[in-house]
Amino acid sequence: MAALSFNLFLLSCFTTFALLCFTTTALTTTPTITKPRRYVTKLIHPGSVHSPFYNPTATVSDRARRVIDSSSARLAYLQAKFQEISLATGTGTDDVRAGVIAETKAEGFVANISIGEPPSPQLLVIDTGSSLSWTQCQPCSGWFKSCFQQAVPVFDPSKSSTYKRVIAPSTKHTVMEATVTGPLATETLTFVTSDEGTISVPNIAFGCANNVGGFGGQASGLVGLGSSQISLVSQLGSKFSYCFGRVMDPQYIHNQLVIGDGAKVEGLSTPLEILGGLYFLTLQSISVGETNLNISPNVFQRPPNRLGGVVIDSGTTLTYLPRAAFDPLNVEVRRLADGLLQGLGGSSTSAPCYTGVIDRDLIGFPVVTFHFANGVDLDLDMESLFFQTDPNKFCMAVVPSDVHC
Repeated sequence: MAALSFNLFLLSCFTTFALLCFTTTALTTTPTITKPRRYVTKLIHPGSVHSPFYNPTATVSDRARRVIDSSSARLAYLQAKFQEISLATGTGTDDVRAGVIAETKAEGFVANISIGEPPSPQLLVIDTGSSLSWTQCQPCSGWFKSCFQQAVPVFDPSKSSTYKRVIAPSTKHTVMEATVTGPLATETLTFVTSDEGTISVPNIAFGCANNVGGFGGQASGLVGLGSSQISLVSQLGSKFSYCFGRVMDPQYIHNQLVIGDGAKVEGLSTPLEILGGLYFLTLQSISVGETNLNISPNVFQRPPNRLGGVVIDSGTTLTYLPRAAFDPLNVEVRRLADGLLQGLGGSSTSAPCYTGVIDRDLIGFPVVTFHFANGVDLDLDMESLFFQTDPNKFCMAVVPSDVHC
């Protein structure tokens, strides 16, 4: 069996600025000059003191363990998704934007979106690897019905004047690591804008889940940012973008998610290929400082009719590289750190860990650069390349992926 050579990126957790945007062509019969709407909202990243889920007693080790566990689970999910990969696209016309705050069980971000009329606020994890958006719904008790504890009241469709069931309750979906059962319905979604106003969009399809397994935490459900026609992206337009800032700063409040034709790319951009609802990038090489690593470009390519390639994913904090790319990076990082940092042992073929504090002991460490198509470079500074796992220990946030299929 061929090695599955794919890499997972959550750019928001590694860089001071990250933007993902994809565009599909909408089929229209008449031209339009209507300017797409733009709604800007404050967004809160994981670990922020502004998050309603902020846990002041959580230690550095607690946060690091969540990062590792959630990224490992996500890797397994995407591996399974590769087995049933297929092309999907979507179209649409409108533009909305929603606030993002941290979900506590996983290291994901959640959008604060209200559902129904009157609006019922829900906290939904954003996910580029899924298309169906869903939230927990009443009733949560009875035959084959079970809801997990969430931070806000569970949505009750019987109290909404705009709820319409589309498909019977036997509908079953598997998203992220969760199995979700319940009716497919349409509802009015309400988004909060940056000026504290709101915008409501009617007749949005979503899953009304009253039997959920493998999902939990403070969030209520999920926002699907995949490319199929059922995704929120396709229902609200033909583009989306997300931007997360310096996540090491717990005071940072300028993260945002944009959905619709008003989403813009500023500065340089690199092509995206949409396959099976996943977003593939063309990574060409990796350098450390002025040294270009000896990695064959074929390592990052997706061969025709075979699995592989480079995926950007909103649900993965760590970056995974196949051995042919990880090993040269690992060797060079260890060489540069030798004599400057105190290593913590462990296998020389795994991500290196050192004694110390990142912003104190890594000053001047060379920047690692991921070189993408169209001349786009992603620079990983010391706070992007490493993450603190204990008060006096840090490890490289790029790890090997020994995945086969």
